[in-house]
Amino acid sequence: MGRPVVLSNGQVFVGLDENGLVHDFYYPYVGLENLTNARSSQHKIGVWVDGEFSWTNDGSWNLNVNFEARALISAIILRNEKLQVTLTLTDFVDCDYNALVRRIKVTNESEQAEARDVRLFMHQVFQISSSGRADTAMYVPDEHYILDYKGRCCLLIAGRTSDGKDFDQFAVGNYQIEGKAGTFVDAEDGELSNSVVEHGGVDSVIRFQQSLKAGQSYTADYWIVAADSQTDAQAVHQVYKQRGVEERLEATQEFWKEWIKPSLKHLEGLDEDEQIAVLKSSLIIKAHCDARGSILASGDSSIFNYGRDYYCYCWPRDAAYALWPLLRLGHTKEARAFFEFARDTMHAGGYMMHKYQPDRAIGSTWHPLLHGKQTELAIQEDETAGVIYMIGEYYRVTGDKQFLHSFYETFIAPCATFMCEYIDPDTGLPHASYDLWEERFSTSTYTTSVVIAALETASELATEVEHPDDAIRFKRVAASIREHFDKLFNDEGYYRKGLLLKPDNTIDYDDTLDVSSFYGPFMFAQLPLSNEHLQKTVEAVTSRLQDTTPIGGVIRYENDNYFLTKGQYKGNPWVIGTLWLAQYYCAGKQVDKAQQLVRWALDRRLPSGVLAEQFDPDDGAPLSVMPLVWSHAELINTLLDVAAIRK
Repeated sequence: MGRPVVLSNGQVFVGLDENGLVHDFYYPYVGLENLTNARSSQHKIGVWVDGEFSWTNDGSWNLNVNFEARALISAIILRNEKLQVTLTLTDFVDCDYNALVRRIKVTNESEQAEARDVRLFMHQVFQISSSGRADTAMYVPDEHYILDYKGRCCLLIAGRTSDGKDFDQFAVGNYQIEGKAGTFVDAEDGELSNSVVEHGGVDSVIRFQQSLKAGQSYTADYWIVAADSQTDAQAVHQVYKQRGVEERLEATQEFWKEWIKPSLKHLEGLDEDEQIAVLKSSLIIKAHCDARGSILASGDSSIFNYGRDYYCYCWPRDAAYALWPLLRLGHTKEARAFFEFARDTMHAGGYMMHKYQPDRAIGSTWHPLLHGKQTELAIQEDETAGVIYMIGEYYRVTGDKQFLHSFYETFIAPCATFMCEYIDPDTGLPHASYDLWEERFSTSTYTTSVVIAALETASELATEVEHPDDAIRFKRVAASIREHFDKLFNDEGYYRKGLLLKPDNTIDYDDTLDVSSFYGPFMFAQLPLSNEHLQKTVEAVTSRLQDTTPIGGVIRYENDNYFLTKGQYKGNPWVIGTLWLAQYYCAGKQVDKAQQLVRWALDRRLPSGVLAEQFDPDDGAPLSVMPLVWSHAELINTLLDVAAIRK
């Protein structure tokens, strides 16, 4: 089900699952390292009332897992009819401290006259060491907290009730080793053993207890502090104990209130639901922005159960798309930080690699360096081009000449020079690289379009910093590529996916109809809407890629097998492709068609507003990761386009 709520401060990133439970906990980078064993487990919340016990994920609870429209603060309600108990959770990652804070209001919904003994259990299971067999968890009596640590990573777990009482019982033990299920089992009789230390695979539980009359509530504040040392963690622990959680909640609310402020003036022309979609999507994008510049594709680790890897990397392409709506909404700091990240990770040859870890190390790849006997770069050239294009967008928004001068010779010029030289003389088009879907090695229509846009942008930026020779060269190469662009148009009447110039100078054509083959020429090559080839490609997309499944939407390309489980369909519908078509209709002032596609995307959201990458063709269930940052970026861009044509 993905992560309906994500919380972050740029160093700690927490993903809450459909039960409102901690399933991902990244520190010290957004997306690196995941300190939970999210492939097979999650933290738990349990309630014991007068001899009856229930975990909130056991199927007996009514769940409403949401977050605020104007802050990365959860709004979760869990109700158990049998126990007659409601839990109301307000969760946040502190804007100033590396800590997850959960405020849990426990309400006795029973009408019986006698007071009830209501016990709340908070269970946590971390896997700090990569092996899951070398962690230590212990109770620290002097300061009354649980410490879970390995090396320089320390996690401090504590809490107290609204009347100033600390948790009254605890248990520390082994988790899923030596035939043991986990210490959480100790909670199910309502009592904890107060076991004080264990090592290996470990977990722990703490308890809060209160006697409640009918309709009464109590609040338990619970926190997990992440730090490099016990001393540092304990200092933050003292802040919560001495100053209270309320102050930190207010500070975090104020932080997000200030952050979204620039966005508000751009929401005119949208209805309330659409405005909430923009604000929530912007918050989701921001949650995936690391303080040191990386922008994560998705923090949802659940995909690791079905594949070989996560989406917890920074793809330069995804990052560029994420920045586009932020810039349109008036947010510029995230872009500047990412451009610094890109400059620092750029290959000496002037190009971006496939993907990166948030700590700037090279990410995993499946792109080879050898094709037959031919050595090739394992890159997707559109990622280099997309970053240059987005620097142009940043400069148009900010007019930041100092930034431009500092980045021109260190990043812009090397990348543009690489693109100028990465051309096949026999076709006049960019040399082959992997396409934006990371599957086909070819000169794709989409990548060619982005390279044109990037070189034209680089030419404009070169003029701004008074490098006229560069400006002329970049513009001339872009113009030359445009002259050869229609080699990508096929006899069937649409822009093909791509072509591959082989070592013997023969050409293999890939005539797959791909939604990116209309979007690239439309958005980046900026072909006029009256262009006959663009119009024919859009006609092919709408007739062969749109509404090919019972739930509608637009598939990526014909015979797309990624996450496809229903053999009778040509692919699963994606948010990205559907909203790309809506953006095209917005450009042509076809507002009704655009709004229908936007509504399709809005209807795919979870109640919290989170969007997946793609959906099951029959029942609309989300597939792959959720949230996908790119989906939310396209939703914002499209809604802003819709707002513009409504005015």
